[in-house]
Amino acid sequence: MLSPKEISEVKCRFCSSPKLTKLLSSFSLHQTEESRLSSLDTSKTRGDNYYKDSRNIGLWAKKRMRELGVDLGSKMDEIVEKGRTGRILNEYTE
Repeated sequence: MLSPKEISEVKCRFCSSPKLTKLLSSFSLHQTEESRLSSLDTSKTRGDNYYKDSRNIGLWAKKRMRELGVDLGSKMDEIVEKGRTGRILNEYTE
């Protein structure tokens, strides 16, 4: 962080102009599954594009189970992980 005095002294390193503009780089915010669960609204419908992100597969089910007070523990996590990786299909095609 610069002090107000330092800010007034900042100049372009190429042309020495004091007329500078702040530029923010693009950034992303990583959300944990827990934060994604808490922000998910189960009353809203989701389009097909929503499920193209494999992290969203099973998220609605987990949230809905939590709302209903059902805890399937690690079994639910295992089923969701199989769904996300596509391994769940192997159980039905073999």
